[in-house]
Amino acid sequence: MSGSCPLSTFSKLALAPFCPVAKGLFRRLFKVSLFGAENIPEGACIVASNHRSHLDPPILNSVFPQPLRFLAKEELFRVPFLGFLLPHMGALPVKRGSGDVEILEISLELLHKGCKVGIFPEGTRANPGEFLKPKLGVGLLAIKSQKPVLPVYIDGSDRVLPKGLKFPRLGEPIRVFIGKPRVYVEEDNLKGYRRVAQDIMERIKELAHANSG
Repeated sequence: MSGSCPLSTFSKLALAPFCPVAKGLFRRLFKVSLFGAENIPEGACIVASNHRSHLDPPILNSVFPQPLRFLAKEELFRVPFLGFLLPHMGALPVKRGSGDVEILEISLELLHKGCKVGIFPEGTRANPGEFLKPKLGVGLLAIKSQKPVLPVYIDGSDRVLPKGLKFPRLGEPIRVFIGKPRVYVEEDNLKGYRRVAQDIMERIKELAHANSG
């Protein structure tokens, strides 16, 4: 049973009123342009994006009307001030060494509560201009949740904050392309997960090829 994605009282009273302004400032500072906003469905969905920079999660959150839920490393929650804000921004801590099953169970629960869950099918950052083989988890999540999967291609984040750079290089534009959502009805087994994961990754690549240059 799905509904409205739950937010903490602090989020509703203190953070939510400032979100539109903060998102606008972020998009302006990092020159973020959005294409395909009309494809964003109401309610729960899986936002599956390519991943080439640590900037990718805030970039995605800056262009979506509702906050996306991401799973973040537990260590980040111990950082002063940031650790206080993260739970209220929709982030959930993942313990070092947590298994994929535990992470997927948390994601499924969020989807069934009506949340939009952000996931990077590649599992880690790819090199500029490259795509990695998708992990099976995104396919499993798509099949078991039966929620729409929204393919997203982020272009330019690796030029602004590439691997090895601690501070962003402002000035380079960032473009976010959102494709059409799709619900996957496939076999609930490894073969099905693999096929769906690959299809999701191919749809992300198609967005990249269609909008290159």
